[in-house]
Amino acid sequence: MNQIVPTRHPATPRGVPGLRPFALLLGIRKPDAGRWQELGESLLVADPAMDELAAWMCETGTGTTRPLFEKALASGIASIPDAPEPLAAFFARVETPPAWVDEIALRRGAQVYRMGGADGLYLARDVSFLGGYLASGFNKTLLRTGALEKGPATRFAETMQWAMDVSGEDGMSRFGPGYRSTLRVRLIHAMVRRHLLATPDWRTADWGLPINQTDMAATLVGALLAPFVGGMAMGMLTSRADLDAAAHLTRYVGWLIGVEEHWLPTGFRDGVRVLYHSLTAIMNPDETSRRLAVPMDRDPLSWSYPNMAGVRGRFARAQHLSIATTFLGPRSVRRLGLWPYMPPWYPLARIPVNLVRSADARFGRDGRARAAARGRRQQQRFFELLTGSPGHTRIQL
Repeated sequence: MNQIVPTRHPATPRGVPGLRPFALLLGIRKPDAGRWQELGESLLVADPAMDELAAWMCETGTGTTRPLFEKALASGIASIPDAPEPLAAFFARVETPPAWVDEIALRRGAQVYRMGGADGLYLARDVSFLGGYLASGFNKTLLRTGALEKGPATRFAETMQWAMDVSGEDGMSRFGPGYRSTLRVRLIHAMVRRHLLATPDWRTADWGLPINQTDMAATLVGALLAPFVGGMAMGMLTSRADLDAAAHLTRYVGWLIGVEEHWLPTGFRDGVRVLYHSLTAIMNPDETSRRLAVPMDRDPLSWSYPNMAGVRGRFARAQHLSIATTFLGPRSVRRLGLWPYMPPWYPLARIPVNLVRSADARFGRDGRARAAARGRRQQQRFFELLTGSPGHTRIQL
């Protein structure tokens, strides 16, 4: 290689069985030599703008600087007379969106996410979230920030709350819930990097930087676009325009969260390309994959069911394992330490339901609005099932 890259970066692209057929269908091949080098080098690239702001906040004192950050989030940097220069410089940038941002596309993309309903969240949990544990390099960060102690339900609920903020009506408008949540996540990422790089056991030469550009690109697109891939197989027929709107929302969210523009999708097909290429660079399961995945597999047994908890818990565990096995494949599920095969009964059962709902959303009177409202109610119920509360879950360190 032309430049030093962390040892976690493999010599050649790895296989991504669950995504490869879809990528081939779209004419997407494995990364070429130049792209492969870039993926390796980006393991050593973080988020300089936010890292500099986080360093100033910590050195000045978060007791003083965090309230200023929150005020700028809620009301804009102009609401802080004589704002400190580091804070003013950062918010001057994020409050000026790129020229390519299309407000109509953002609103449409958010509506498409709400239309996905509970099945969209199930795919995010059982494919993107659970499958992400196959990336053992990223697991090094998770385990050092208390992922096991926090528990899978809380961690996914935090991620789900962020996604619901982003996909709410006008969620990504200036100072909207999604805008604020995304910048809070970006600050947390910087604080985690600062903390882990100060610990004696973090091995940058082997693992790269914590929460680096390659990992962030895979996580972003995996969380916000990958569920649409599985959704198609489950009968959720999404138009090309809707898919591209979802990709546009992903692009703006990624820009706000600190992902460099060359990793941001310009459309749905490009989003699949970014996801496929980044996954070929980071998929390398090890013992950490099992440590994180097994508690998540068992988690449905303890969700907040209003009645018949034992029966519903076992049913939910089988349901979510059915989704995971269908889309990740038995080999990947086995490497996660889970039961290696569960028939695809849940995805198959949902196909006729989702086909009817997709047709109604596309052709029915007020179909899109009705589908989005129904989908958001389903998502909120799933959130309450995980947390036992309808309240807002704040993402924390």
